[in-house]
Amino acid sequence: MAHKASEYKTDNYVDWCPGCGDFGILSALQMALAELNLEPHNVVVVSGVGNAAKTPHFVKVNGVHTLHGRLLPFAMGIKVANPNLEVIGVGGDGDGLGIGAGHFVNAGRRNIDMAYLLYNNGVYGLTKGQASPTLRLGMQTKALPKPNINEAINPVALAITAGYTFAARSYAFDVMHLKNTIKQAIEHKGLALVECLQPCPVYNDINTKDWYAGEDRKDASGKPQSRLYKLEEAGFDPVVHDAGEVWKKKAAGLEKAQEWEDRIPIGIFYKNELEPTFQERFTKRIPFYLENPPAKQQLKDENGVSTLDLGEFMDDLKTS
Repeated sequence: MAHKASEYKTDNYVDWCPGCGDFGILSALQMALAELNLEPHNVVVVSGVGNAAKTPHFVKVNGVHTLHGRLLPFAMGIKVANPNLEVIGVGGDGDGLGIGAGHFVNAGRRNIDMAYLLYNNGVYGLTKGQASPTLRLGMQTKALPKPNINEAINPVALAITAGYTFAARSYAFDVMHLKNTIKQAIEHKGLALVECLQPCPVYNDINTKDWYAGEDRKDASGKPQSRLYKLEEAGFDPVVHDAGEVWKKKAAGLEKAQEWEDRIPIGIFYKNELEPTFQERFTKRIPFYLENPPAKQQLKDENGVSTLDLGEFMDDLKTS
């Protein structure tokens, strides 16, 4: 049965500020789920803490609102327990690259087959505009008493370096491009990151909607010159076609990820489906894992008595 985006909308009140980029990302996600015709009961959206983390409240699928910076281990645990589920992590730049940075990096080592949408507006919007890990050195948004004193983390570059096999970037107010990027991330075989650039109309008065649109640099005819350009339209090929070009493709993606200010690329920077997923690695160790994952195993009988035999496990723990 074909689905419509409206089927993935809840009746919950969306308490984001007017003009927030979160609305565009939410719409793109709902449209992507509909176009992929995913059954709501087979989808899990997992978040941490922050404004972006409210997303599971507004998507009519299974949702888990977890701890600050901990959405990735929760999401990975769900995917390992039931690999038949489509698991999507959603969270902000502070949640994922501040307190959650260790999980962000180590997730790449595992290449679990899931998608992670990182909402990036450069500030901690929920706690009144402090500089997030992605705000660039020297920038002073209106909530900061002095310019930012820290270097910024580049989410796409970090993902490629850490081992994500799909690294992309899109923009919250280009909903069609973002929707298509999210679809490709969900369909990707492996761990996929989508950095979602978004304005924060309340606390980030530098990287605004007008700034992305290039309203401050009009041409001779008065037409704004957008800072954003699409990699796919520029002829950039992010796909690893054979094992011999992995590092070449990573280097090309890293170079593109550094572009900013006047020309900001959006699209896919790196894609490698030749790398085995965590589920494929796990199956080599436990051959019947996919046929009988933990979530499908019977843990008790009809009387509530455990059916597990821990004898072999206990024997392994013996030292003599």
